[in-house]
Amino acid sequence: MKIGITGSEKAVREWQSGQDAPSSFACLQDTKEHRDCHVLIDLDFDQHPERLQEYASNSNTLFLLNAVSCTLEQAFATCKLAYSGQRMIGINAWPICLERPELEASNPFSIQVKSEELQACGFSSARYCDSRVGLITPRIICMIINEAYYTVQEGTAEPDAIDTAMKLGTNYPKGPFEWLSVWGLHRVYKLLNALYEDSREERYKVAAKLKQDWLRKQIQ
Repeated sequence: MKIGITGSEKAVREWQSGQDAPSSFACLQDTKEHRDCHVLIDLDFDQHPERLQEYASNSNTLFLLNAVSCTLEQAFATCKLAYSGQRMIGINAWPICLERPELEASNPFSIQVKSEELQACGFSSARYCDSRVGLITPRIICMIINEAYYTVQEGTAEPDAIDTAMKLGTNYPKGPFEWLSVWGLHRVYKLLNALYEDSREERYKVAAKLKQDWLRKQIQ
């Protein structure tokens, strides 16, 4: 079984650090090579949903598309395409999340995914959730990061103290600012904006300090 993987060099490194990559993995330089693969993992799909135009004519390959900041339905609508039987699921391919044996994914088109396909990609099984922006883990943790920023913004506590309190008080493996350092400010900022746009819930409205930090990073 040929497993193709495409994405930035950093994204591929992050994937490989979280997985025991099978020897059949092939890093693709050109996404048009998807037809040669039994499974294609696109780690940059969030940044390039227009790739759906390339993938839409292929109903044989199983596509695992990193769709956290957008849903597959949104991608189809943006590309003005109708779903016509493609084998596609949205996955959470964010760093650290890949270290779990169970793949966090959405399956809006109710396609059949074989256990051997998942196992070939390094997962024991898949946990399917509702197809919505942020899936489960990124949505919850980004909301916590945003709340942590509000706490700093109000002068209640400093980042190190918040991280320590969250780990000791809730037994989280990382504090919110530690998660932020792993995922990156741009990724968190983009997802929070997408969540707020999708839901209009105040808990996803980007804290002013987080936005300020993101703006400063853009001009450095």
